Amino acid sequence: MSHAPTQLPDDERIKSRSRLREALIRPELGGIVGTIVVFALFAVFAHDSGMFNSQGIMNWSQVSAQFMIIAVGACLLMIAGEFDLSVGSMIGFSGMMIAMFSVTLGWPVWLAIIVTFVLALAIGALNGFIVVRTGLPSFIVTLASLFILRGFTIYFPQTIERKTIIGGVSEAAQGDWLAAVFGGKILTGVFTWLGNAGMIATFDRGLRKGQPVVDGVPMLIVWALVLVVIGHIVLTRTRFGNWIFASGGDAQAARYAGVPVNRVKILMFMFTAFCATVFATCQVMEFGSAGADRGLLKEFEAIIAVVIGGALLTGGYGSVIGAALGALIFGVVQQGLFFAGVESSLFRVFLGVILLCAVILNTYVRRLITGER
Repeated sequence: MSHAPTQLPDDERIKSRSRLREALIRPELGGIVGTIVVFALFAVFAHDSGMFNSQGIMNWSQVSAQFMIIAVGACLLMIAGEFDLSVGSMIGFSGMMIAMFSVTLGWPVWLAIIVTFVLALAIGALNGFIVVRTGLPSFIVTLASLFILRGFTIYFPQTIERKTIIGGVSEAAQGDWLAAVFGGKILTGVFTWLGNAGMIATFDRGLRKGQPVVDGVPMLIVWALVLVVIGHIVLTRTRFGNWIFASGGDAQAARYAGVPVNRVKILMFMFTAFCATVFATCQVMEFGSAGADRGLLKEFEAIIAVVIGGALLTGGYGSVIGAALGALIFGVVQQGLFFAGVESSLFRVFLGVILLCAVILNTYVRRLITGER
């Protein structure tokens, strides 16, 4: 005797949502809309300025990559519920340490880079340890680190070398295997082929006649893309990513569920320091020098990129892809204003408007869909 299948009662705890609704509450929404608007504006006002030829694309891609590297670290840390205001000072400090170890002390550049990374990770761990052990706001702890690191960045070269800019890194890095990982270029053969085929611009005079104006992809961009991919995979495809969200959403509830919240937060502080040191190393290898003023205000630019990308300042919500889009907006706007012939001082104004619009859009749509107040 056959029986009709029993229909289980609906579980009121399970709420179905349409794909459109799921898309609208994604943290990347503000970044996506902002990116589309920015590209549309510059496509109209700067389309014939060279902004979208090979050299122009490389210009704003490099600037975006700088923001992207530090935004990935800031994003994961903010999702975990913490801030790091010492990112900019860490960039200056790490760059100066690499220059002083390699030029002043005469160490091999690969050793200078490795020791600097170890030192930066230790400082990041110390910041995290102080925050989780004392319960002090990370804003205050890392604000103190901001001043301490910047002070050492000025004090060390001024005391030892009697100057605040250390040059000669390019000469010391000649033939160094690790320096090439941060300061070299890839796909040079592809760009040479594109130049010979007439698909990208080449030099038309001098010793470089016939060579492509853009001769490869800088490792800065490679590092940015690698960090974005790794950060996104960790955050969305691993148990550790769930721990990051849980630590920033409700730390006490996460502890009750067995999440090692303190360890997660310390590791995120270390990762932020790692990203800042990657930025610093690429910058030192590009310019061949280190300056005590490098990295000023970068911590705020990283946080703004993450917020534009949809992350909440309260933690527990955000996206690495969104942060990367926020960084892309930074680079496109900064370089696009130059190509469009607009006064460069308006960059901050434009950025502030984009930030405000992105936050309002994210907040409004999320409240509209979820019914939050």
